[in-house]
Amino acid sequence: MLDVEARPATIEDLDVLEVLYRRLENEMTPLSHMWPLADGLGEPVADAFSAHIDDPDSVLLVGEIDGVPVGFIQSTVERMLPQAGGRLIGSIRLIFVDREAREVGVGEAMLAAVLADLRGRGVYTFDAHVLPGHRLVKNFFEAGGFKARSIVMSRYEDV
Repeated sequence: MLDVEARPATIEDLDVLEVLYRRLENEMTPLSHMWPLADGLGEPVADAFSAHIDDPDSVLLVGEIDGVPVGFIQSTVERMLPQAGGRLIGSIRLIFVDREAREVGVGEAMLAAVLADLRGRGVYTFDAHVLPGHRLVKNFFEAGGFKARSIVMSRYEDV
């Protein structure tokens, strides 16, 4: 039986996180040429991950099988509008699991862990960012109780 777990990322994970991120980037860019420019991480990626590790309003977890990192999830805690009375929202910005490690519970373990962490911070409203056309990720979050709240429309103009 596989030992699947999610744990907080550390500075020692930066190299493997960058490798996993590049795999995510390779998967997302064909779906949207804007993804690496507007939805991914800023370059250099290791610095961006390091900032998330140090940011008290960010949750960065590593998903593992038998102690081997095969995925990650990144979320931020954000304030809602003033009329929400100080309520917070947990925004899952990135999630990735290596293709060979999918469908064995790594994504579910990371999602459960990030939601538990956010609830511990008083967050009970959650968003997950998913590209249009990425049906597997949409289905994954819908199975976790998420539903569409907002769709971002974009227009690209070459100048």
